[in-house]
Amino acid sequence: MTHERIEINPAMMAGKPVIRGTRVPVELILRKLGAGVPVEAVLVDHPRLTLEDIHAAQVFAADYLAGARL
Repeated sequence: MTHERIEINPAMMAGKPVIRGTRVPVELILRKLGAGVPVEAVLVDHPRLTLEDIHAAQVFAADYLAGARL
């Protein structure tokens, strides 16, 4: 499965998965959501993100945990 909105680049953010075209790590999005921060607040905090980016971060994490090839 490809994750078009997710980028992994060893030269950026120590190789952590980020939303393509940003330096926003998938981990940061998931931690905020897990802490109960509403999606709307995440979007305000990171105005370059879209709702689709947040969904892509969630799908990426689910696929990663399921052992899918990334």
